[in-house]
Amino acid sequence: MDITDIVTSDYTAFDVGTPISKVSGAFDDPSLKAVVITDGDEYEGVLTRRQLASSHHQPSEKARSRVWHAPTVERTEDVREVARLMVGSDAKLLPVEDRDGALIGVVTGDDLLKKVTPYLNVISVDDVSSDDLVTLGPEETIGKALHVFREHRITHLPVMEDGDLAGVVSLHDVIGFTTREVRRSQGGDPGGTDSFGGDISDSSGRSRRGGFGAREGDRARLLDLPVEDVMTETVGTVSPGRPLDEAVEEMFELGGSSLVVEADDEPDGIVTKTDVLEALTWTGEERRPVQVFGIEHIDDITYDEIADMIENVTRKYGDMTVLEAKIHLHEHKETFRGTPLVLARIRLYTDKGHFIASDEGFGASHALHLALNMVERQILEGKTHGQTKKHPDAEYWERMYGWWLTGE
Repeated sequence: MDITDIVTSDYTAFDVGTPISKVSGAFDDPSLKAVVITDGDEYEGVLTRRQLASSHHQPSEKARSRVWHAPTVERTEDVREVARLMVGSDAKLLPVEDRDGALIGVVTGDDLLKKVTPYLNVISVDDVSSDDLVTLGPEETIGKALHVFREHRITHLPVMEDGDLAGVVSLHDVIGFTTREVRRSQGGDPGGTDSFGGDISDSSGRSRRGGFGAREGDRARLLDLPVEDVMTETVGTVSPGRPLDEAVEEMFELGGSSLVVEADDEPDGIVTKTDVLEALTWTGEERRPVQVFGIEHIDDITYDEIADMIENVTRKYGDMTVLEAKIHLHEHKETFRGTPLVLARIRLYTDKGHFIASDEGFGASHALHLALNMVERQILEGKTHGQTKKHPDAEYWERMYGWWLTGE
């Protein structure tokens, strides 16, 4: 099953030189979750609502400084592979390119889930949910919630009061609230709507305990506020044995991204949209991280030798991890002693950045070696085309809300 029918050309794009303040203005549209960042005709990465809300930046700062690289896919890509890339790069919007590398649209995590929902009835909620449930009390502080998010590498926390489920708080809730209140205390946005166009995506889409008002004060005071000020009271729940398709449909009906799993009327776990995306990667043949397009042109080299070449380049740089390598080969009519001139174009997506290089040589092996030499020079010089992040690690969490904790 591919993504052909869910690719949309209706997306918002900005050049890398666009001021962050202008990019932020696009998020006045509450339905917009991310924008595409380009450098001329070249795709660079994405910027999400959450990134902008969770980062301290100057209005004159340019989009290139905040770009978050998301791997590209083709419209014929299998849904399982798209899900794997979304989870691996922590991006729920992926640009879609044609075989020539031209950007033709985007695919979103929500659209992907809607496409596969009818096929999820063979999986139960218990198969994908997390049963290591971590909770908070409503009187515990926003600072404590941030600490728990970071310590347990999670993004949703049920809130329990006297043994009952009182609400749920997400990392999105906390970041959206604290960002909004700091802007107000600095004299901006007195009318109650943040500069990104309202609430950051919360965990259920329903109304929160309202009436925050304009709070003056510093971040320390905000972090000392109770989570009941920011939690969502209307919580979606689901039983562990319920078919997963019904759980996903309920998330969409609520407009949220999680459901609390209840067994014998007691909170027993939590299931999120990301859990469902991860489940899509469980079945089917494992996809290789190195993809070669134009594989018919590799008469003088094997796929395994190409994969080894990629690994050898990245192995030189310690903990660099390859998320995806896309190699396009194109054969020209020109030949030398019967060997055709080949153009090799490499897109290398790693946890240290996104690297692009191309070169020509007689034979695929020669062309690939020349292109990889260019990639290696880019790595040495730090000429990344954007930062890629794998599933949340320590650095990710520091970027996500370290400013609130350190005041830097």
